[in-house]
Amino acid sequence: MLHVAKVSAFDPEAAGAAYLYAVMADHIEARIENGELRPGARLPGERDLAAEYRVAIGTARRAVRELKDRGLVVTLPAKGTFVRHNK
Repeated sequence: MLHVAKVSAFDPEAAGAAYLYAVMADHIEARIENGELRPGARLPGERDLAAEYRVAIGTARRAVRELKDRGLVVTLPAKGTFVRHNK
């Protein structure tokens, strides 16, 4: 049985002067790395991510773009954004 450690709650103040979208992307990346979000898993939509993280939609959109730039997720038109199977 796979044991998944829980990632600590998102705290936008913990990163100090870092951009909020980058802190959010780091948090989602930690969730991917610890197995909470597995390869092939669909990320919530940008509006849902914004609500979950209590940020503006533009911040959530930029965080998803950052995850794409890092090679962690891929967006399929009309399907959603998914965790990549390999980096």
